[in-house]
Amino acid sequence: MLIDLHTHTVPKSDDSYLKPEELITYAKRAGLDAICLTEHDWFWDDEAITELCQRHDFLVLPGVEITTEEAHLLVFGLERYVFGMHRASFVRRSVDEAGGAIIVAHPYRRHFPISAEPEDERYYPALTRACESPLFKVADAIEVLNGRGSEKENAFSQEISEKLNLRGIAASDAHEISDIGRCATFFERRISSLQELIAELKAGRFRVADLGRI
Repeated sequence: MLIDLHTHTVPKSDDSYLKPEELITYAKRAGLDAICLTEHDWFWDDEAITELCQRHDFLVLPGVEITTEEAHLLVFGLERYVFGMHRASFVRRSVDEAGGAIIVAHPYRRHFPISAEPEDERYYPALTRACESPLFKVADAIEVLNGRGSEKENAFSQEISEKLNLRGIAASDAHEISDIGRCATFFERRISSLQELIAELKAGRFRVADLGRI
């Protein structure tokens, strides 16, 4: 089952150019089975999600991209923003209490030396610093293939994943139509609810799916 775990729509994400209806239409055309709406620090309510699912006959799941001091976190299982979520450790405690899951989004940000190649003397010190960051201790998985990231940036994320033995996901991080369907995450089992998605993320029954559009 192909699911895009990281997408943004207007007006809830003010940097997106996609309406929810457009996102769903093009996700279907791209062969996806479901999408997760992960707006910036904004939570969809259950009624609105249910209405989208029924109107489009398509699985839409709620999530959120929370901005913390350390990084952006894709969070599943929380229902509202509360003070303290600017700290990743606080988000982890909240998610544990709710029985949810956390994915570090585009982990190359704040760590990857711009334009650096693996042979660049800056590369491996940056990789070491990234791997030593306490940020990754809060994660159930990390985004190793971001549809808007460069090949070098995604390779850096993949190295973090391998060194820390953290499972990797792929997601489009869609903000416009051209982003949709670039990559997704393949889940081994059928998913029909947020609770099932969280269970599969925590069980690690998924893999990266590069859909060949990057």
